[in-house]
Parts: sequence; C-alpha cells; structure tokens
Amino acid sequence: MKNLAILSSLTLACALAGCGPKEPIKIGFIGGLTDRNSDNGQSGVKGVMLAVEQFNRSGGIDGRLVELIAKDDAQNPETAAKSSRELVKARVEAVIGPFTSGMAKVIVPITGKAGIFQISPTITSMDFYGQDDNLFRINRTTRDNASDYAKVMASLGQKYTAVAYDTRNLNFTASWLKEFRSTVDSMGLKLAAEIPYESSESADFSEVVSRMVAAKPDSLLFISGALDVARFAQQARRQAPKLPIAAAEWASTEQLIDLGGEVVEGLLIVQNFDHDDTSARYKEFSDAYFKRFQRKPGYSTVSAYDAATVVLTALKQRGRGESVKQSALRNSPYTGLQQTIAFDANGDTRRKVFFTQIHNGRYVKLQTPTP
Repeated sequence: MKNLAILSSLTLACALAGCGPKEPIKIGFIGGLTDRNSDNGQSGVKGVMLAVEQFNRSGGIDGRLVELIAKDDAQNPETAAKSSRELVKARVEAVIGPFTSGMAKVIVPITGKAGIFQISPTITSMDFYGQDDNLFRINRTTRDNASDYAKVMASLGQKYTAVAYDTRNLNFTASWLKEFRSTVDSMGLKLAAEIPYESSESADFSEVVSRMVAAKPDSLLFISGALDVARFAQQARRQAPKLPIAAAEWASTEQLIDLGGEVVEGLLIVQNFDHDDTSARYKEFSDAYFKRFQRKPGYSTVSAYDAATVVLTALKQRGRGESVKQSALRNSPYTGLQQTIAFDANGDTRRKVFFTQIHNGRYVKLQTPTP
C-alpha cells in the first residue's frame, strides 16, 4: 500500500509537471492532391513528409515532435478555401503550399488574415512578388522564367511561336504569357498565336493544336500541367511532327515522361533543380526519398523539401515572442538540397534553373547556357 501511495503521488506530480508526452507542433500542407495535374502536389507532400519524419527522428523541437496536417485544394477554389479554413482552425504554426498560383490567389488571403506564415515551393506569378505579407516563395517569378524561355527558344531558331495556355490556372498562365510576349516583343519578334483552353477531361486538345498549327508557327509552346502537355504533344506529333515543342516549367514533373513517353522526346523545358547532381547531400536525400516512396524526386519534391527545411529551421530557432516569419527572415540564408535559399525582406528569393530537353526518357541539359 505504501509503494502504491508513493507511485500515485509520483504519477500525480508528473502529470502536474507535464512529464507526459509533449503536445506536437502542428504545421500544414496544402496542394493539389486529386483531380487533374495533381502530380506537383502529390510529389510535394511526399517531400514535406520526408523532411518532417527526418526532423522528428533527430529530436524535433526541444523534444516536441512536428505533426503534419495535409489538405487537398483539388485545384478548385471552393475546396481550396475550405481546406485553408480547416488549417486555420487547426491552429497550425505554418503552411507549406500551395503549388499553383491560381490556388494561391484563394488560399493566401485566408491564411494571411489569420497571421499564419506560409511558404510556397513553386508559385511564380508576379501577383505574389514584392509583397510584404506572410507568404514566402522558393521559386523564381514568371518574369524570370518566361523571359529566359523566349531568349533560349530564339537562340534555337524558334522565333514565331504558337502558344496554348490553360485558363484554369489563369493567375499563372496569363502572367507567364504576358512576360513571354514582352520579351519576344523586345527582340523585335512576335507570337504566331495565343490559344486559350480550359483543362478538363473533355478538352479538345486536337482542336487546340489544329488552331496553333494553322498560324504556321516555327514552334509550339504549352503553358500547361504535365498531363495536358502529354496530350498536346501527342496531337502535335500527329499534326505537325517536325515542329519543335516546348512546355512551361509547370509541367516539369517526374511524371511528364511517364505520361508522354515517345511523344515528348525533344521537348524543351526548364528545371529548377539539377537531375544530374552527384553531391553527397543530394544523393543522401535522393536515396532516402526513393527508399521511402519508390520513386525518384522531381522538381516539386526538391522545392517542397527545401520549403520544409525553412519552416522547420524557423520553428526550431524561433526566439521568445518572435513570429515564424521574423524567425524565417532572421535565419536566412538556408542550405537547400542543391542551392542556397536567401530571402529578401518580402520573402522572395532567386533560384538557378537548367534548360533541358527530353532525350531517351530523361531530362538532358542543353549545351546552350541559360541566359
């Protein structure tokens, strides 16, 4: 009885002193996990999961583990708004995502109003550049990417391009097209055609490509997700097999080659990470990712892992009374998987990219240097 009384006293004292498991620190994820062109979000959440698992195995934050709450935006404004409100209600410390600029337009005002720090691995629209808000970005802007595309394509002799762009992610595609057109104009060139379409299972990809080819261009460019680019490439090979094809960086996922097969051979596309990196740091990550998910990492995976590194470091290094945003700025720059991540006062950063063409089922760097 005496031992039982002592044990009961110790149990009560431990409970009062907080000796039990510490409450986890919650962070959120939001991205397209279902519906069309969900490969970016699916790859991204896996990168974040791996980062969180590794972080927790190393001890977390003063013994507190990190709990990841993942939400789907389904590339749908209503779903995105609902998922954002659920993350706010869950009282997450930070959110990683979204992965498209169109969804960011819906999500960022909701999380921002709640004062939640948010970092997007992939969005590039100029609407989110230079803003003093709670949103940080890992990627370049549409101005950077589209301008470089115009210069590289011109250097390859492609000076009269027909463009198709997805209106379902108009915040990104319209921004990208505007910057591409501006650079083309500055070089004294012009576009052959600008064809809008809405991504859906019933979209007539044959008809869109037919309209592009009718303009008699010297190349075709698709500002679309990977699934749509694969379908466009199929039609392009049927209707104009000799025309060079290119796609904006949105499509540069590990699934593009799986989806497109032979029809995407020769396609020009930029990558914001180096597939051929042989450094020990990247190899360790790549091996761990493959062991965990049985796939090689892609660009959204790498960017999402880097975004998670920023969030987890900011949380771990946060001072008393300091917000996550303040900590993220104070602890910049960060050592990313392949590149240093340095934020300016508005949470914007620069990122090196690599122009590639698909050859023999893999992304191969162009010999022509990036502008």
